[in-house]
Amino acid sequence: MAVRRSPVPARAVALVLHGGSEHGTAVVRPWRLAYLRMVPFAKALHAAGAAQGLEVRLLRNRVRGWNAPTLDPVRDARWALDRIRAETPDVPVLLVGHSMGGRVALRVADDPAVTAVCALAPWTPEGEPVEPVRDRSVLIAHGTRDRMTSPEASHAYARRAAGTAARLARFEVADEGHAMLRKSAVWNRFVTGFAAGELDWPGQDGVPASAWSAPADLRLRLAL
Repeated sequence: MAVRRSPVPARAVALVLHGGSEHGTAVVRPWRLAYLRMVPFAKALHAAGAAQGLEVRLLRNRVRGWNAPTLDPVRDARWALDRIRAETPDVPVLLVGHSMGGRVALRVADDPAVTAVCALAPWTPEGEPVEPVRDRSVLIAHGTRDRMTSPEASHAYARRAAGTAARLARFEVADEGHAMLRKSAVWNRFVTGFAAGELDWPGQDGVPASAWSAPADLRLRLAL
């Protein structure tokens, strides 16, 4: 777990979770693209929030796969959350996950330290449980041209979870694929805005209040 500390006492922690594959026991090396794709998000979060007391942790899973029923990345994320609670007790934790990491973030949102989840192009197959996001803030964003994880599946998940989460909004990024590279600046602003809004950073824009209060159908297909 790579840690980017704050120059002031930590007031919150962002845990960043990378993608993977449905099956696979190959070790995740630091040069794996799925892991490397999350490095810019960790850097952006730290740059935006370090002065406000945000500590950023980027987890590298032990192996690549989801590997049901073992659920290796879920176990890894819970290990990371245990460490965060032990080392920085009583501070809120924000989860940011991409692809399989988005699914992991939604699964482990029931950790007592977690207050909010930002799931980017999450893998949310039919039947994915929504109970873990109960009473949490949830933001989902998905590119409309994603061919790796289904935008319609994340929309279906959002519809099911909307009545469970404390609040939930879902955004769509036009003409964007799974790697989030065509509009990388948009994605970075989205993630830092998520943190700014959840932690109420002064002078920084968060998610517009209108996103949370829009009618249900609109709130799940907002343009980003």
